[in-house]
Amino acid sequence: MGHIVKTPAGTFRANWRDATGRQKAKTFPTRRQAASFLAETEAAIARGGYVDPHAGRLLFGKYAERWRESRNDELTTRARDASILRTHVLPRWSDVPLSRIDHLAVQRWVTDLGARRSPATVAECFRLLSTILRAAVRDRLIGTNPCEGVKVPARRKKDTDGHVLSRADLITRLLPAVPDRYRALVALAGGTGLRWGESTGLRWESLDLTAKTVEVVRVAVEVAGAVTIKPYPKSRAGRRTVPVPDFAVDLLTAHREAFPAGARGEVFTNSSAGPLRRTLFRARVWRPSLVRAGLLGNVSRLGHFKWRASWVDSEGIEWSAEFTTEREAVAHVAKMAPGGLRFHDLRHSYATELVSRGVPVNDVQAVMGHEKPSTTLNLYTHRSDGRDKRIRDAFADDPLTPNDD
Repeated sequence: MGHIVKTPAGTFRANWRDATGRQKAKTFPTRRQAASFLAETEAAIARGGYVDPHAGRLLFGKYAERWRESRNDELTTRARDASILRTHVLPRWSDVPLSRIDHLAVQRWVTDLGARRSPATVAECFRLLSTILRAAVRDRLIGTNPCEGVKVPARRKKDTDGHVLSRADLITRLLPAVPDRYRALVALAGGTGLRWGESTGLRWESLDLTAKTVEVVRVAVEVAGAVTIKPYPKSRAGRRTVPVPDFAVDLLTAHREAFPAGARGEVFTNSSAGPLRRTLFRARVWRPSLVRAGLLGNVSRLGHFKWRASWVDSEGIEWSAEFTTEREAVAHVAKMAPGGLRFHDLRHSYATELVSRGVPVNDVQAVMGHEKPSTTLNLYTHRSDGRDKRIRDAFADDPLTPNDD
């Protein structure tokens, strides 16, 4: 049982033992306040919801470091969370005691952050802060999570989200514009829906060009410029066998003859026979290929030694510049033009193509490597060509016959 004693200074000290039996004390200006606190504390201990009133003095930054070191997440997840913490969360909360972080302070931070960052970035920052504070609640350092009830900016789809590339444009426009060394990579991703890491982590032992199948068993992971191989895919459903279309089989066959495999049998490597890095591939190969394919900006010839590069910025303003070589013009558009098809949009396009052609959703789910069919429908399918006509035709098939009576 707790008890209250009057101090020589005229205040009242509430004394109690916590759930582990350790003696605790807290001083109040009046006996009534001390008694009220003691009653609440003893009730919390009895319910199993006791929180040491002094525990919240721990600084958020110190606790966040302990939380981060205790995690056993995937390498990419740890790197992502460390970056978010360092860039957005710790600058605001590092020196704040856990008990001093309240709901209004978090809401103000989210609102201010939303004025400078995209809704997706704000959501990730808030997710991490809430996760850490939720752990502090479980560790009995604070009583409640101040992030509960905080309103986060809604994520809005932009017109650049989820581009869909038709199969015809993939084969006749994009693939011819991709350099020979990387053409089979783009064909594989566009013809099977494999993710970047699944494609670049592929080894020849997992490809059967006779049976026209690819087995997804490992993934390339890139963190801070270093590429490692993870010997299992993203999820249990991610380990799968996917049929490879003829156009991709032809390009893979030519690729095997033209370019040597990596040290461990990797199908795709860079010009130095090393692993492909996503950022470099995007800047040096992918976006210039989009420009050459006419899928990003425009490059036109003005004369023997003059080329015009033109593009439209994010504000809708058209820009142009002239160069002495086509390569310079293409590189400039690739750097300056906003948006454009992403490598991951090949996966979007693949799923959309399958669904629009009537492939059952459970089959699409299987080749995409999704745990749930709702993921396939919600994330990777978009409006397909001819949708409006098919809907109208569905109502035209059985017209109502007027009643003559």
